[in-house]
Amino acid sequence: MLAVLGFATLISFMIVVMRRWATAFVAIIAAPIVFALIAGRGLDLPDMMEAGLETTAPTAALLLFAVLYFGLMMDLKLFDPLTNFILRISKGDPLRISVGTAVVALAVALDGDGTTTYMIVCSAFIPLYRRLGMNPLIIAVLATMSLGLISGSTPWGGAATRAISVMHLDAGDYFVPLIPSLALTSVFILLVAVVLGLRERRRVDADLIVELAAEIRAGSRSGGSSGSGGVATMLGGGAHSAAAAAAAGIGAGDGSTMAAGAAAGAGTATGGIGWRYWFNLVLTVTLLVLLVLDLAPLVILFMVAFVIALLVNVPTRHEQGELIKTHGANAVPVVILVLAAGIFTGILSETGMISAMANSLLSVVPDSLGGLVPLFTALISIPLGFFMSNDAFFFGILPVLAESASTYGIHPMEIARAGVVGQMAHMIGPASAPLWVLLGLLKKELGDFQRFAIGWVVVVSLIFAGFCVLTGAISVSL
Repeated sequence: MLAVLGFATLISFMIVVMRRWATAFVAIIAAPIVFALIAGRGLDLPDMMEAGLETTAPTAALLLFAVLYFGLMMDLKLFDPLTNFILRISKGDPLRISVGTAVVALAVALDGDGTTTYMIVCSAFIPLYRRLGMNPLIIAVLATMSLGLISGSTPWGGAATRAISVMHLDAGDYFVPLIPSLALTSVFILLVAVVLGLRERRRVDADLIVELAAEIRAGSRSGGSSGSGGVATMLGGGAHSAAAAAAAGIGAGDGSTMAAGAAAGAGTATGGIGWRYWFNLVLTVTLLVLLVLDLAPLVILFMVAFVIALLVNVPTRHEQGELIKTHGANAVPVVILVLAAGIFTGILSETGMISAMANSLLSVVPDSLGGLVPLFTALISIPLGFFMSNDAFFFGILPVLAESASTYGIHPMEIARAGVVGQMAHMIGPASAPLWVLLGLLKKELGDFQRFAIGWVVVVSLIFAGFCVLTGAISVSL
């Protein structure tokens, strides 16, 4: 009964969101409450919802300050040189831009933090996509797949860390056999980028591509390689920073104008790079290094970095307040959706619906096919990863699957590797907190994104599972 109610919760949520009958915030809270009431757990709802909020509140705080920090950095044109470089290399070709999106996303995903990955990728590519009229959902699908594959599988990325810790595995023994599968799947993500880029090349006005290519050549000859001017002005003139930020949905009010003024004061608006630019670059690189080294809680790192950036770039009290109001307004929708996702997963977990769904799926494997448990784990991790939080899956479901596999002589290491196959699906699901940041940057609805992405994600996830089998990362025996 619980399994049926769990699947009904998931299906009803997807239908409401994809058909736009309600906002994601309403649907993600209402669906589990309704079916918890049907299950007779109405009196337990407050405790279950509180348990879920406790798991996502730290993430919500992290995303609040991450949005504030990267919003300020984009106002200050920190990523303009990266945009310039990509623009010159792409020559305005949608195919090259699409492939470049995948390359940058795969590289940045090594950092392990989803919010950081999305912020950097979007800041570099949104102006290019807007300029050519390319579909920004391409950024979303390539970024989520790259993050799910790389960050979701590496021992420092979070998801795999949970599997390694809960089953007491050696990180090196887990990771090394997985590297060939990661490399092969990365190549396939690049192929997806090629397909999407070719589709956009045919759709985008050819005259617009030729016009942009000519502007790039002219901008390069006029010194576009220096500072944030030159080529960047093609994407919005001297006010490129504020325009790009507004296009991304991360600030276009007084606060971003003041930050742009600070950038101009440092010399960035006139083609030169001032001292503040180099300070912001060093600050951001230091922040990323500290994130990887995990020397302090992520929310503390972003909070302190944001305060330092404010003091250096926006020193007056009034301007600081206006900037916080501007970017805070853009952060609030992300934060409330993350908290709502906590309620969603809290109710599903505490009612026992998640365990019941996993057990019902596992029960379809007959004893005679016990050697297929690793492959089956990889396959069911795709739908379960889509709807479940990583804590619920890796701490609640994966140990149960590992115990079942042990009865067939299968090492927990293989179950851990199989479990991360579903991480690409997780990155497009409602329980993925950074996804809400990505959708806010792109100004897209969850249902629109999922309709566009789900086919690609499922196919690439299945290919990843196939590569794991072919390379021996997970075994299959009959």
